Amino acid sequence: MQTKPTPSYSTTIRIEYPNVVGMLGKLTSTIGEAGGDIGSIDIIKTSKNMITRDITFSATSEEHIEQIIDKIRQLSNVTIKHITDKTFAVHNKGKIEIGLKHTIRTREDLSMVYTPGVARVCMDIYKHPKHVYNYTIKANTIAIVTDGTAVLGLGDIGPHAALPVMEGKAMLFKQFADVDAYPICLDTKEPDKIIEVIKCISPVFGGINLEDISAPRCFEIEETLRNELNIPVFHDDQHGTAVVVLAALINALKIVKKEINKIKIVISGAGAAGLACAKLLFYAGVNSSNVIICDSKGPIYKGRKEGMNRYKEEIAKITNKRNIKTNIKDALKGADVFIGTSGPGLLKPDDIKNMAKDSIIFAMANPIPEIMPEEAEGIARIVATGRSDYPNQINNVLCFPGFFRGLLDAKATTVTYDMKIASSYAIANLIKPTELNEEYIIPSPFDKRVPKAVADAVEGVVKKMKKK
Repeated sequence: MQTKPTPSYSTTIRIEYPNVVGMLGKLTSTIGEAGGDIGSIDIIKTSKNMITRDITFSATSEEHIEQIIDKIRQLSNVTIKHITDKTFAVHNKGKIEIGLKHTIRTREDLSMVYTPGVARVCMDIYKHPKHVYNYTIKANTIAIVTDGTAVLGLGDIGPHAALPVMEGKAMLFKQFADVDAYPICLDTKEPDKIIEVIKCISPVFGGINLEDISAPRCFEIEETLRNELNIPVFHDDQHGTAVVVLAALINALKIVKKEINKIKIVISGAGAAGLACAKLLFYAGVNSSNVIICDSKGPIYKGRKEGMNRYKEEIAKITNKRNIKTNIKDALKGADVFIGTSGPGLLKPDDIKNMAKDSIIFAMANPIPEIMPEEAEGIARIVATGRSDYPNQINNVLCFPGFFRGLLDAKATTVTYDMKIASSYAIANLIKPTELNEEYIIPSPFDKRVPKAVADAVEGVVKKMKKK
């Protein structure tokens, strides 16, 4: 359960009540005493005897909203006229639409944007295939592709239920980096079919963003597509997470004055995000033998049989030099860093007490992290989560809009570790040494410098690659 009211559970309730002194105070006190956080109060209609207002408040859950409304209903002479769940209202009929760059007002306009004039452009692209980037949406368009098997913390909810998330992702691409992104939700879970569909639709797109596809299938899908397509393929759940985690770690290590090649790390979660974080950290200089990765069965180690796949077996060969086989609590003893990509409430304060001095906690499970920041306060030196209502939010939106902006502008054909490392440092370096502190190790998602910094970093790497 959420511990604080959040805009995710924001509700506007239209209320009619007698226009007498003290009634508004009763209403606001009732909402506050029930745990609601009032955001705004607006007069809709007023007369000598009655007044109608819209009161907007935030709650912690759907159940909490109902509890607050029930309390309001118990007030005498108060009539609830209408209730609006603001989150659902935002999603009404979808959140995105197609816009036009050129209006069609005359026959001349029609003859240029469509037949017969469009035929000239078609033939130019037929003769010069690279011109597709000059005269079509391909230059600034990507596909957001999912099968709905690993959506947020909801799990396998299918392609229809995944669509609101993909629409939201498309909004972020457009808002933060002016990238046009189309949600593609596939009604199949078979890797071969997913690969084939993406290959078939790829002529339209300048890049492919894989999203919310469960592990280990996501690894195979991405690897195959990267080998067979001439446009970049990027699984954000893996690499977007890893880039931002590394950026946060770079700055956290500056504060605690530890070197990246000497730290001990425990990663909770051996799915897409956990394994990708590990691999990028290795590339950035972390000693793989000083890393222990844990899944629901405990620490991963060489020779383990239960719950393994070929990707876990590969990582087991180079990690967990202490050969810890018991549980995550034992793995954490003496560790400098905890990176959580797993589930809620995994850690207790005593677990953090067993870590090394000046420990760093990245508890990224959403909406409830592996340990709440309040529980870690005074024990860990630095705490980050995936939540926007605490300091140090590790959010993929710091990476993927700018990353694809750079890929598209550079006409990149693949994604490399050097691009990801450069992006991490670009994000980290936006915080000046004089600004850096325990509660500010990562920029805000609304820091307008971030997308350009990441885009420039990616584009810079592509330019170096082309010169070789």
